[in-house]
This record gives sequence, C-alpha cells and structure tokens, in this order.
Amino acid sequence: MRSLVLALGAMVCLAGCATETVWAPDDAVARAAYRHDGPPRLTVYTMINNNSGGGAHTSLMINGSQRVIFDPAGSFKHDTIPERNDVLFGITPPVEDVYTRYHARKTYHVQIQRLDVSPELAERAIQLVKANGPVPSAQCSLATSRILGELFPGQIRSSWFPRKTAEDFGKIPGVTEEKLYEYDGDDNSNVLAAWDPARAKAQ
Repeated sequence: MRSLVLALGAMVCLAGCATETVWAPDDAVARAAYRHDGPPRLTVYTMINNNSGGGAHTSLMINGSQRVIFDPAGSFKHDTIPERNDVLFGITPPVEDVYTRYHARKTYHVQIQRLDVSPELAERAIQLVKANGPVPSAQCSLATSRILGELFPGQIRSSWFPRKTAEDFGKIPGVTEEKLYEYDGDDNSNVLAAWDPARAKAQ
C-alpha cells in the first residue's frame, strides 16, 4: 500500500512539470498526411511488462481523414515523422509496423485493441488529440483515457493505469484484440536507428 501511495505521489508531482511543446511545420505535416484505405478505426496500444504484467504505456492510433498516432509522453521520435504535441503524422503501414516493434521487446509486449467507428467519431478523435496539447511524463494513460471518455461517455474511466484503460476499452462492443511479442534487447533505439524510410516506401 505504501508503494502505491508513493507511486501516486510521484505521478502528482510529475503532473506539475512543464512539458516541451513540439510543433512540426505546416509543410512537413501536409507532406506526411496519410489516410489508410481501411475503415475509420481507433486502435489502442498498451505496452505491458512481461515480468510484472503491469502496464507501461498507452497510445491511440486513429484512422479518419488521415491516420495519426496520439503518443502521449512517448519516446518514439524520428526525423521523418512529423510531430505536434504528441500527435504523430504520416502513419503509413511501415510506420505503424516500426512503431509497434519499437515498443515490443523481450521485457514488454504490445496489446493491440481495434474498434471500427463512424467517420464522424474518428474525425472527432483526431480533433481531440490535436487540441490536447503536450502530455507530461507518466500521464499517457490519463490523457488517452480522458479522450476516450469523451468519445464514449460513461464507458471509459479516467485512469493513470494503462491496463485499466485497456480493460474499459475492451468492454466496448466490437473491439478486437491481439498481442505482439518480440524478443529484441531492451535498447529499443536500435529499431529506429535501423529503420530506413526510403527502403520501406520502396517496398
């Protein structure tokens, strides 16, 4: 119990920390814009510790008028992927693939939950993540659950804990789920360092 109180206290302290604003130029965002030809969809990613079972990170991919990833307080960064305050643009299939593989490694797996939605709901989700602003450290689940709570009133509770957010989202009718396991080392920076966007585009 004491450890839980200390953890919550740390989160509250972090909530007051200033968060750096990241704002890619208009031309970079416009060039990167990509819409997948699949249905309008919300995809919740939950990164789970393979040893403890605890949730480590929550993010949200949205396919609407374009496909973006809301990666609150995330560490996924690449010069070719424009970002505006935790919203990543240009989420082509190769970018989606490297995003998930970046997070899956020997100590973590990725729980992937998908839900097809109306075009209107997908577009509202995009507007909400764009308007959210930068998210402080340790608030990835809180930020994502609040946005999902606006999209699904009364069904998603605001939560600091990634697994609770995933649990609530999983109760919405129509959600499908899979898990991605990989066994690379913990230095996940190698995944991005080895990624060649030009080669991925050629494939």
